[in-house]
Amino acid sequence: MEASVNHHRRGSGSPIVLIHGIGSRWQVWSPLLDRLAEQHEVIALDLPGFGDTPPDGGSGSVPYLADRVAAFLREIGVQRPAVGGSSLGGGIALELGRRGLARSVVAFSPVGFFTRAEATWCRAVVTAARAGGTALGPALPALMRTRPGRTALCGLFYGKPAELSPDDCVADARALIAAPGFAKARRRLGRWRLTEEPTGLPVTIAWGDRDLVLPIRQAQRARQVLPHARHVRLNGCGHLPFADDPRTCARLLLEAS
Repeated sequence: MEASVNHHRRGSGSPIVLIHGIGSRWQVWSPLLDRLAEQHEVIALDLPGFGDTPPDGGSGSVPYLADRVAAFLREIGVQRPAVGGSSLGGGIALELGRRGLARSVVAFSPVGFFTRAEATWCRAVVTAARAGGTALGPALPALMRTRPGRTALCGLFYGKPAELSPDDCVADARALIAAPGFAKARRRLGRWRLTEEPTGLPVTIAWGDRDLVLPIRQAQRARQVLPHARHVRLNGCGHLPFADDPRTCARLLLEAS
């Protein structure tokens, strides 16, 4: 039976499940996959309404998306995997950990620790990125082929945007523009808070010090809510640190697995 959630699966060993953020897709984890698959089975998924997973009519909230990921894991016969999450996916990973459905969690710049004003900023940034990509449309490939273009268009999300692959930048921008699940997930951004610490599993929170979407000051609130977690500062990294420092990001996932 074909799984209800589009996903990429490689490697063998104990499973690591990777969950992207709003407007993204499983390919955001690509810089890490080879390293992780040397030791583990890696399952990177597209959330409903993003990438190649169709929308399912759900709310787009963190609890709902955690329900969907949990159902998908049951479909494919994976129990209590290590879970890595980015931004919205970080919140989902923490929610799965809170429910006892993960053996470990590594969350990169997770939602759930912002003030009301910071949540408004986050919604504004992702909305502007989508609107900008839509407006530029056919010009995106030419702009992304230049270092200044990548810096201008991707600098909100990456610490080293000029070093990104132009083709990947175009594909990511088009995925953001086309994502039918964006509007519902965007409306829900800021409503979910992690109010209790997951117990019985290791938790790592990693934050890029050049994160402009969920600025690193939110990491201090994460420390207060998660006093027993491992907290890591990712120097020189943006909101999506995987291309900025793939070695460190992969190491954090491997150490927690």
